[in-house]
Amino acid sequence: MTSPQPHVPKPADGLAIVALLFAALCVFVAIATTSLVRASIAGLGATSSIHEIIFAAVIAATAALFWPAIRGLMFARKAAAALKANDIVTVRIDTAAARDTLALTFGWGVFALLVLGFAAFIFMNNSAVGRTFFLLPLIADKWPQVFAKFVLVNIFVFVVAEIIVLVWGLFMALARMMPGPAGRPIRALATLYCDVFRGLPAIVTLYLIGFGIPTSGLPEIVIPAVYGLFHDTSTMSVQELRDLSRIPVVWWCILALTLTYGAYVAEVYRAGIESIHWSQVSAARSLGLSYLQTMRYVVVPQAVRRVVAPLLNDFIGLQKDTALVQILGLVDAFNASRGIAANAFNLSAVTIVAILFVLITIPQARLVDHLVERDNQRMKAGG
Repeated sequence: MTSPQPHVPKPADGLAIVALLFAALCVFVAIATTSLVRASIAGLGATSSIHEIIFAAVIAATAALFWPAIRGLMFARKAAAALKANDIVTVRIDTAAARDTLALTFGWGVFALLVLGFAAFIFMNNSAVGRTFFLLPLIADKWPQVFAKFVLVNIFVFVVAEIIVLVWGLFMALARMMPGPAGRPIRALATLYCDVFRGLPAIVTLYLIGFGIPTSGLPEIVIPAVYGLFHDTSTMSVQELRDLSRIPVVWWCILALTLTYGAYVAEVYRAGIESIHWSQVSAARSLGLSYLQTMRYVVVPQAVRRVVAPLLNDFIGLQKDTALVQILGLVDAFNASRGIAANAFNLSAVTIVAILFVLITIPQARLVDHLVERDNQRMKAGG
């Protein structure tokens, strides 16, 4: 019986040639982009020697892509020489090193092309695009006004709604999983709620609740009746009762977003609860714990650990949807930026809102990554 032939990796010479051509393409794009930016700056009358230093640094940094491409070619040549000498081990080592080194050219080259493409987009048409979205004097002048609305309205709505959604979503998840025949109507109602509010767009829910409930006159009936249980309303005038029944628009926005995202979060909780092995529930019930005690002390604490990342995705969506509250006439950051943009005929104020939303989202994502990694390390250590 003949012994099997050792596996010889595919030569990396062709990949090295492609990497060299790709590096040349990146350098060409860098030269073209710096020429475009130079012409745009000259049209604005803002030429400076510092700009030329920056342009040269950009081209030099892009030309550095040739270094891993040349090294990869050298490794590929060494692998070819080792193949002629029938040194299979060296062939495998040098070919793997060539591919890893050439991957640096492609990875950083794609990054460079994206950055250069964005710069070309900003300075296109004599910097008209940049002035439309990134007019620095307008941004410097209007960002305190937009930031104040962002904190007082968007962040306030987001934080309050998020706290309520965490509790409301867990309550609905437990209702959807209520055991036994007696829990069937509760399960049906919870399922109907989740289906309806997951199907309704958030903007529709905001419109129906923000305009519908105040228009129906329901607050004028309910609020005085509830208030009358604790205070004497017989001496209050009709106008005073109306003022008492008037709920600020921001709370209708919070209610609408809570109902919408409560349905999504309930499903996230339910998925986490169902991921807990049935033996956990059986062990808890065998120790005499009731269903609710089992959920509270055994299942839910484990389930919450598993759904931290999905919960963050829903809360990021909730945070972004706070920009929809402007349909109810609430002046938030987006509404304020629209007014500024209409008066200045420029969208830089809207760019401020975009930057604020991104800046508040990134730390949340990194925090959850840290929490998930810490939990994984604890699980690996047996904690």
